Amino acid sequence: MSTIDSRITVGVDGSAGSTAAVAWAAKIASLRHLELRIVHGLQLAGLYYGGGLLGAGAEALFDAIQVDGERAIADARSVAASIDKDLIVSTELPNEPPVPMLIDESRHARMLVVGRTGTGGFADMLLGGTAASVASHAHCPVAVVRGRQDSTDIPVTGPVVVGVDGSPNSEQAIAVAFEEASLRGTTLVAVHAWNDVTYEDAFGSARILTQPESLEEGEERLLGQRLAGWQEKYPDVEIRRQLVRDRPRHVLIEASETAQLVVVGSRGRGGFSGMLLGSTSQALAQHARCPVLVVRPEPEK
Repeated sequence: MSTIDSRITVGVDGSAGSTAAVAWAAKIASLRHLELRIVHGLQLAGLYYGGGLLGAGAEALFDAIQVDGERAIADARSVAASIDKDLIVSTELPNEPPVPMLIDESRHARMLVVGRTGTGGFADMLLGGTAASVASHAHCPVAVVRGRQDSTDIPVTGPVVVGVDGSPNSEQAIAVAFEEASLRGTTLVAVHAWNDVTYEDAFGSARILTQPESLEEGEERLLGQRLAGWQEKYPDVEIRRQLVRDRPRHVLIEASETAQLVVVGSRGRGGFSGMLLGSTSQALAQHARCPVLVVRPEPEK
């Protein structure tokens, strides 16, 4: 991965999805012999107005939120210890909203992990609020931990699946996917989905491409070029190629039914307005049946 920092950071909120994310993150940290950092944003800004507490009951509410946060951290510590009692664990409970807090934490992490749903600080995760914003602006790969059939049953077997296209961000996703497959001792399935319609402008005008057979040959060549060299670097990883004429999100969501991890590039363009993630990564973060690892573009130098 692109950063040299030696920690896996997980955001928690006390929900079932958060608990599953902690267990998954603890396994990743244990496998890599890294520190696990557990963070929870209290998000208390709404209790203040003009520098003072808003309302007579606000102080009691502040205390209750603080207690809930401390409980979420303590429960997460217990989950991590049940995975690996020797795991090095650090915690942070700042009075900050979750999104900026997690983005800041991502500056010092090998991977940032969040659960698929949540309450409190991570509410509306399934709708893409926190997850999309974090995945669009994080400084490291972001894992959204999802289970089979929208449950907390997180798969531990199956291949690593990577979505491949022609973008530089896809190149980074391929690099991460090979590393993940090698560390897990499993097969890597490289999926390149394409169709015979391309969209030429911002208004979505479509051009139907002729000679689909020759186009398919070109797409197969592109997939081979994107994977060239990686098998030599990771000789222990078995590679399966999947070339499909379909929309990428459909193919990858279907592949997630039997995978233990799907890796995609974010293709985010920055800014908190508009589409924060590419449509494929957005769809996977909401509908995949296994954890999804969204790889951010390398920072410009």
